[in-house]
Amino acid sequence: MQWRNLYRGFFMGISDLIPGVSGGTIAFILGIYDELLASISGIFSRNWKKHIGFLLPLGIGIGATLLLFSRVIEYLLKYHTAPTQYFFMGLVIGVLPFISRQADVKRNFTWKHFMIILLVGAALASLAFIKPQDTTVITSLTASNAIGLFFAGWAGSMAMLLPGISGSFILLILGVYSTAIGALSNFNLPIIAVIGAGVIVGFIVSSKAISYLLKYFTYITFAIIIGLIIGSLFVIYPGIPESGTPFVMSVIAFFTGLVVANMFSSPNKASIINN
Repeated sequence: MQWRNLYRGFFMGISDLIPGVSGGTIAFILGIYDELLASISGIFSRNWKKHIGFLLPLGIGIGATLLLFSRVIEYLLKYHTAPTQYFFMGLVIGVLPFISRQADVKRNFTWKHFMIILLVGAALASLAFIKPQDTTVITSLTASNAIGLFFAGWAGSMAMLLPGISGSFILLILGVYSTAIGALSNFNLPIIAVIGAGVIVGFIVSSKAISYLLKYFTYITFAIIIGLIIGSLFVIYPGIPESGTPFVMSVIAFFTGLVVANMFSSPNKASIINN
């Protein structure tokens, strides 16, 4: 068992609670993105024990964080929105140099790749102007809403694995975010189980697709990922904070995020390119 994945799961869990922040981006920062995809894809292979040893501690860390910190994140986003979002903006910007080194942008990117970055970034940034659905919080299951929650979890998990796209933001757009956070805060097991089942299925399907793209369309995929990460900044951006304490806290939070990303995204991290 790779028990150090417990703390990695903590960071990924925190990010997955915040609309606009991608767990995939955090996996990039921590240098485990390739192994995460390989482990999810290989869960039913002959080497399943190895992959379980990687995923189980990570899953425990993520799950415990979702349950224990959902109310904390609700509080921070409600009363300290700007500093919280600026911290994650620092994380997102801080991971870009690491990904650029992985892709060796100067050597491998042409004008086509930069066009992909521009188009993908603009497409994701446009989500910042989408008004989430105003729906009531679901507290009990019916046949119809269970199906909807399952596929919402599926869609959210596919977004979680893509750096730059927030699974929480997808849930927000679909009108399920408040239901999911409420279920976690109040330990509503039926709701958690249905959404969680969708998340698991989405992880398995999307991990195989992303692994395939990284292997056979490496630099196009890197360009898409960079575009997604840049575009996500517009989704996270909370606006210029008020002068005084909120402004100072936001600046400190932003640079703290940059430092944290730089600490984890060291140059000696293994390449995520599938050779």
